[in-house]
Amino acid sequence: MKRRRFLKTSLAALAAGAVGSHAFARNVDKRPRVGLIGAGWYGKTDLYALCQVAQVDVVGLADPDSKMLDEAALRAARWQESNKQPRTYRDYREMLGNHGLDIVLIGTPDHWHALPMIQAVQQGADVYCQKPISVDVVEGQAMLAAARRHTRVVQVGMQRRSTPHMVQAIEEVIEPGLLGAIGHVEICCYYHMRDNRKAEDAAPPPHLDYDLWTGPAPMRPYNPLVHPRRWRLFTEYGNGIMGDMGVHMLDMVRWMLKLGWPSRVYSDGGIRVDRGGTANIPDTQTACFTFPAFDVVWTHRSWGESAKPEYPWGAFIYGEKGTLKASVNRWEFEPHAAGKKLRREVVNEFDKYPQDQQEKDLDPLTAAANRRHQRDFLEAIQQRSRPVADIEQGHISAASCILANLSMRLGRQLAWDAEKHAVVDDPDANKLLARPYRAPWVHP
Repeated sequence: MKRRRFLKTSLAALAAGAVGSHAFARNVDKRPRVGLIGAGWYGKTDLYALCQVAQVDVVGLADPDSKMLDEAALRAARWQESNKQPRTYRDYREMLGNHGLDIVLIGTPDHWHALPMIQAVQQGADVYCQKPISVDVVEGQAMLAAARRHTRVVQVGMQRRSTPHMVQAIEEVIEPGLLGAIGHVEICCYYHMRDNRKAEDAAPPPHLDYDLWTGPAPMRPYNPLVHPRRWRLFTEYGNGIMGDMGVHMLDMVRWMLKLGWPSRVYSDGGIRVDRGGTANIPDTQTACFTFPAFDVVWTHRSWGESAKPEYPWGAFIYGEKGTLKASVNRWEFEPHAAGKKLRREVVNEFDKYPQDQQEKDLDPLTAAANRRHQRDFLEAIQQRSRPVADIEQGHISAASCILANLSMRLGRQLAWDAEKHAVVDDPDANKLLARPYRAPWVHP
């Protein structure tokens, strides 16, 4: 029902453009007090989108990198109508303790999602948490439990669920049954996003509290490839390209096709070509997620030519009557027999938001989706309902990708019991569902 309501309203919102902007502030007694944890690239991107669609008071920013904090404070002042600079904090716990926050945005590296999110909901805030929600399965389970226990709204940054042209694909292709019976789905990423340079370890820069930045992750010597933004190259802080790009595409097809948990997961891969660099994530990986009616197969390769030139990061849904190809750029439907081909392109909103063209590091292909994702989050807060990318959906998609990495590590297929939240008859795999935390941090 949530998805159907969203589908019916999203295209109307698209046609209206900026209609609905600032509606959240007009319907409450006071402007929501907002804090951001993680002031890097996508933390700022999320805050920018929120400020575009609602009147909020950004009162606090937290990050162990003081250089990032200073820049984020200046930009936040420009984005909000008060032009006030939010107070900055090195430690997010101090920020959460000093403000009665209504909304907390979490844009940290993946290994820092669980603890701030749980503390924020414990203190009564609704949370927008970047994907994937966790680096291990038990973290995600604890985050979901905390959100439900404290009756908080938690939206996950899987904004394909709010992408206008993807909503159109559901309405124009999937719901009318143009695909027929679906027999197979492929998802992929062929971007050369794995940095293959060799970089020597060094002293952390003076503006970075590296011990706090590392937090519960394993402590390794600082390397200039790690920070900023390139921490995804290391398994200590995330789950590689599978956990970064794969989670988006898996979640997208789960949403489009109304899929729950996979019953089995198998994956294989490794560093097959780019062996000389410092990064330790796989450059090549394939995974098979088994659902009741068909498999969803993921492939990534960060070297060589793309096998799908128009869809280097995308999904291919194969039905008996036709094929749907989808990405952040476009989608197209090709019937197998006589029939009409359909194609839709990404929508940018430069006419309504010309500032997007000047905003540093903003991806114009995803700006419209990010705004709609924030609007959906705010609507769920007002209605005390589940957002389109609710924490439970974020957990299913993230945990499925984590299980794929565990399958690759163990060299065997994993059968998943979603009710028991455990791998079937595999105690060694179940021991890996929660990875150790570095002291003094305690795993939730």
